[in-house]
Amino acid sequence: MPATPTASTLFEPVPGWPAIPHGMAFKEATSVAVDQDDRVYIFNRGADPMMIFNRDGAFLESWGVGEYIRPHGIHVTPDGDLLLIDDFGHSLKKTSTGGAVRFVVGTHGEPSPWQKGAPFNRPTDVYVSPVSGDIFVTDGYGNSRIHRFTANGEHVLSWGEPGTGPGQFSLPHNLIVLDDGRVVVCDRENFRLQVFSEDGEYIEQIHLHKPQAICVGRGDDHSIYVTESRPPTVQEGVPGLGLRVMVMDQNFNEVTHFGAGTSGQGVDQFISPHGIATDSEGSVYVAEVSYSAFGSNLVPPREVISMRKWRRVAG
Repeated sequence: MPATPTASTLFEPVPGWPAIPHGMAFKEATSVAVDQDDRVYIFNRGADPMMIFNRDGAFLESWGVGEYIRPHGIHVTPDGDLLLIDDFGHSLKKTSTGGAVRFVVGTHGEPSPWQKGAPFNRPTDVYVSPVSGDIFVTDGYGNSRIHRFTANGEHVLSWGEPGTGPGQFSLPHNLIVLDDGRVVVCDRENFRLQVFSEDGEYIEQIHLHKPQAICVGRGDDHSIYVTESRPPTVQEGVPGLGLRVMVMDQNFNEVTHFGAGTSGQGVDQFISPHGIATDSEGSVYVAEVSYSAFGSNLVPPREVISMRKWRRVAG
C-alpha cells in the first residue's frame, strides 16, 4: 500500500498510457475510476463510452455504445458496481462493471427546470459516502445544487443555490466524501473547494485555481488530489495558475503538486484535467476534456491526448 505523500514525493508521467486498440478512440476522456483490482474505467465521448484497461494500459473490454448522450462522471461503489453521470442525459445510472443497469435516477434526456434546484439539470459527478453509504451528486451545469440519495437511489435532501457566498455555487463540478463524513465540493467557477456535513451544513472553504476534479488516495494514502483547470488564455504560462494536480492533506494543507502548469500535449502538461483517480500503487490517472477545450478549435478539428497516468516514483 502506498504511504501518504510528503513534500519530497515525486510523480513522473507515463508516456503513451493506455494502449488504445486500433480503430477505437476516446474523442475525449471525461472521467476515470479504478476498482479494487486496479482495473481502470475510462468514461469517454467516443463511440465506445466505457473502455476498461489494466493499470499497465492493456485493453480489457468496452461497452455502452449508444447508451449515453454525453458521459461526464464515474465512481466505483463499495459493492463493486459503477455510478455513471450523463450530463446531457440528465441522469445517474448504476451499472455492473459489465454495463448491466441496476437502477436509473432521472429521466433520460429530460432536464429539470434550469437553476430551480430539482434533480437533474446537467449533473456532473457522483460519490458514495464511506460513512452513511448514501450517494451524493453535484448538479452541475444547469443547477447549483448537491443532492443526497440513499444507496437505492431514493432522494434524501438537497442544498445549494446560485451565488458566491457560503453554501452557494457557481458550477459544482466534482466531489468526494471523506471518512469523517465531510463532503468536499469543487465549486469550480467560484475558484474554491467548499466543505459541508452530509446534511449540507457549511463548514469551510479553501481557495484554489478553478478546481475541476477531486479524489482521495487509496490504502494508507489519505491525501486529497485536486486538478486545477486552465487560466484565461492571456495568463497561460503564469506560474501557480492551474494546469496541475494539487496534493493536500485532509486539513487542506498543500503537500506537493505536479504538472508543468502550462497547456499542451507534452508528457508533463495538461489541457483541461477533468477527472482523477488513484490506484493501489499510488499512481494517479487524469482524464481530460481536451477535445472540448482545444482539439475542437483546430483546423480541421481533431482528437488530442485526453488520458494521462502519473507514476509515484519516490516518497
